[in-house]
Amino acid sequence: MALVGYARVSTVGQSLDTQLQALTECNQVFQETVSGACDDRPQLALLLAYVKEGDVVVVTKLDRLARNTRHLLEISEYLQHKQVTLRILNLGIDTATPTGKLMLTMIGAIATFERELMLERQAEGIELAKQRGAYKGRKPTAMAKGEEVLSLVKRGLPRAEIARQTGISISSVQRILRATER
Repeated sequence: MALVGYARVSTVGQSLDTQLQALTECNQVFQETVSGACDDRPQLALLLAYVKEGDVVVVTKLDRLARNTRHLLEISEYLQHKQVTLRILNLGIDTATPTGKLMLTMIGAIATFERELMLERQAEGIELAKQRGAYKGRKPTAMAKGEEVLSLVKRGLPRAEIARQTGISISSVQRILRATER
């Protein structure tokens, strides 16, 4: 039996230190910096492939593991199928017990509900701020690099390299090029 940890933060500016400290008892810890909303989480995929019967997956908080209740249940069912249990430290949940499985499902549903309420409140707040003229939205960072993109295009660089050098996505490079063609 191995204890296998998973630690995740959403942005580069955040630190994994607190999670890693809580996971020191684990034999192996998979860690990554990627948004929870992102479907592509390579370290989570590696963890799921790595664990085997009798192992225990340990996370510090539920929101570090799953995007929503559906995703949580998918992960939980996958682990259960592999006869791997899940332990969530801050909630004291351990799916090795029937009560732990029930609590995981209920708490996952509540967490999804809370997130949806928060997003709803956020959207309402943004709408009110827009009506007052106080909210302008996010600054168009990629479009501000238009001149730099055009300069690199003139030098004959491929779009992927332009994106890398300017720190914007390839689709943003293409959007800038389409905007200048008009």
